[in-house]
Amino acid sequence: VQNLLDYKSLTPPMVQVLESLGRAKINILISGGTGSGKTTLLNLISGFIPANERIVTIEDAAELQLRQPHVVRLETRPPNIEGKGEVTQRALVRNALRMRPDRIILGEVRGAEALDMLQAMNTGHEGSLATIHSNTPRDALSRLENMVGMAGVTLTPRAVRQQICSAVTVVLQVTRLTDGARKLVSMQEITGMEGEIIAMQEIFRYEQTGVGPDGKVLGHFCASGVRPRFADRLRLFGAAVADSAFDPDRTFE
Repeated sequence: VQNLLDYKSLTPPMVQVLESLGRAKINILISGGTGSGKTTLLNLISGFIPANERIVTIEDAAELQLRQPHVVRLETRPPNIEGKGEVTQRALVRNALRMRPDRIILGEVRGAEALDMLQAMNTGHEGSLATIHSNTPRDALSRLENMVGMAGVTLTPRAVRQQICSAVTVVLQVTRLTDGARKLVSMQEITGMEGEIIAMQEIFRYEQTGVGPDGKVLGHFCASGVRPRFADRLRLFGAAVADSAFDPDRTFE
């Protein structure tokens, strides 16, 4: 955490909120481009999970370094030369549900397993985490919707959006800026459905103001001033965040 604060990838209020989200079992989707630091952020948030919880991780390549004692690590396997023996992420997500996990952590959602992941998040596996490739939080949700379509089930777009809406609470957007700095540029909360559209509200954001003469990106972090709806849930789990964390007048370079 201290490293990311020193690199100005996020701010102390953001860390407070992320820590509370981890403890209060809130489902989080981390979105970003290649090499933007999604897995690093996933590792960071997983560090806030209490030590008495049983965690199942599902990855293509084992990159997560969880420090809790109860971790079951599952890895996918490509087919052999005869085209047999393949173990897909979808099969692992389904089997993970029989392992009595408190949380499921998916290294990356990239196909039909999106549907099983949403089902798991909706059926009591709260506090699950996953990463997804996309450029904005809104794009992340449309990509998730497209991936559910890959599962070969006939659901109406509205039904899929309702599933996403009730499963995912927070979307974090990480970006690698032009000077190579990686930042958590947006934290958004999904608030529900408005007609056919998923409604979101931004809680923290990074505002880029320009580029310095040395090529470094200039800008600042600030809160939007909106008190998130999940604040009450944080309080119930004993992980309340002070309202001053959401003060829009406090900016961090």
